[in-house]
Amino acid sequence: MLKGDERLDYLLAENMRIIQSPTVFSFSLDAVLLAHFTYLPVRKGSIVDLCSGNGIIPLLLSKHTEAPITAVEIQPRLADMARRSVAYNKLEDQITVLEADIRNTAPALQKEKHSLVTCNPPYFASLETSKFNENEHFRIARHEVMCTLEDAVRVSSELLKQGGKASFVHRPERLLELTQLMQKYRLEPKRIQFVHPLEARDANMVLVEGTKDAKPGVRYLPPIVVHQEDGEYTAEVKEILYGKVE
Repeated sequence: MLKGDERLDYLLAENMRIIQSPTVFSFSLDAVLLAHFTYLPVRKGSIVDLCSGNGIIPLLLSKHTEAPITAVEIQPRLADMARRSVAYNKLEDQITVLEADIRNTAPALQKEKHSLVTCNPPYFASLETSKFNENEHFRIARHEVMCTLEDAVRVSSELLKQGGKASFVHRPERLLELTQLMQKYRLEPKRIQFVHPLEARDANMVLVEGTKDAKPGVRYLPPIVVHQEDGEYTAEVKEILYGKVE
């Protein structure tokens, strides 16, 4: 089942396993927090996860909804890892992995059909080739090589039905750009939550949810603090990662 340097890691709070590789892709806290932040349709509707990587967000969401989920990933090896993780967790009836360019995926998945789109897009605008990370898998995941932030927002809107929700995680320095693009493509920002590495440090992550064709009005949720001063996770983040301690 595993290939090359792959390993099988635990998703403790969800009691699942996921295939990862240090040279291809390992999910990080931003994906876990996005899944936790997202409001889910419990039974009805359908979900699409764009820039899905090894399928971490669909796996996490599957524990909290019965809705069908489509994971869209352009990199063949990551899409293959995601399919095998889905199969290992016996979720083939709920999660479908589509190897495709998100920029061209809306017609295949049907426009204005879905209830929820999640997206953990590349954070960094495209750079000169010489400045890219040498690992192509990391380069595509981190830099806007195969899709821009505008592509991600546009496609999210195309996929959503009226009243559907889109959730993004990104860097705070690009929040204004993100919200402007959301409004350009009819996704009204409704909830924003900042994530801080330490209580006294600036935010290094932001979670944003928008609703298609909604009226203006945004809520700013209490911030998430990831670490205590001693380096340990805070109680809130421990619960997100490991589940409630009885």
